Amino acid sequence: MTSFKARTAAATLMVLAASPAFALDWAGVPGKEVVLFYPGQSSLEWVLSADHGGAPKVKNGKACRECHLGEEKDMGATLVSGKKNEPTPIAGKPAFLPVQVKVAHDDQRLYVRLEFKEGTQPDAKMDSEFATKVTMMLDDGSLPEATQAGCWGTCHEDAARMPAGGTADRSKYLNRTHTKPGRQGAGDELVAAADLDKMRAAGQVMEYWPARLKPGAAALAVNGTIFDKRQESKPTEITAEATQADGTWTVTLSRKLSASAPAKTISAGKSYTVGLAIHSGHTARRFHYVSLEHTLVLDSGDADLVAVKK
Repeated sequence: MTSFKARTAAATLMVLAASPAFALDWAGVPGKEVVLFYPGQSSLEWVLSADHGGAPKVKNGKACRECHLGEEKDMGATLVSGKKNEPTPIAGKPAFLPVQVKVAHDDQRLYVRLEFKEGTQPDAKMDSEFATKVTMMLDDGSLPEATQAGCWGTCHEDAARMPAGGTADRSKYLNRTHTKPGRQGAGDELVAAADLDKMRAAGQVMEYWPARLKPGAAALAVNGTIFDKRQESKPTEITAEATQADGTWTVTLSRKLSASAPAKTISAGKSYTVGLAIHSGHTARRFHYVSLEHTLVLDSGDADLVAVKK
């Protein structure tokens, strides 16, 4: 049996880990609704193909949000139904999740607070341990594909559970790290090691912050990068806390503004691209909800999300 002293120490550590975000006055931070929608098997290759009517606009540099912001609910309804880009629909799955997003920072850290109701989610039985997972992806302008397409810059036709994925367990990746990008994905052949090193040195890496959630338990936070593959970083630089009340999850992700590479330094006067994803109903891999690309700045500026100084 765990001793009282050990239980007290563990509880103290949990409180200390949670205290930075709980100390913020979130009531004074403006919120923004971001709608996450079910994307089905809509890969980057599909976005650029003749099957997508907007492909010419994308190839000419137009960002996804320029055409589709405000259409997320309708797109989710079409995709989750199996009418388009979804060969294995999950019966009864909601088409979208509205998420209330607040962003703040102090002298040391950035805090991203998400509030959402999952609704009635069928059990997909893909992830037996975690029914819900929340992820934020972050880029600092080093990746044009992220600025233009957000998460779709890393989503490919040959990833696991995608049309050309086959039996491979291939994760998200950046096309620039592979030698043969094509309609069916880029496969596994990478560019020369020296070129990969140059890309890393230039910060051409997507950062992601996932939190894995269980009702009544502390959130499990990790972080990592997407480059030639998705890879977790250890030790994690992300903290996460989560509560659930009356069907509403409140999740706060936090990270130091200044972090060692490959993490992005977050500073005032610069614009960042973020993408949000939520897995609900014990789903895994591509069976999630995603946002379009959104912009983030500290203090002030023309952006979707402005992190208030606290």
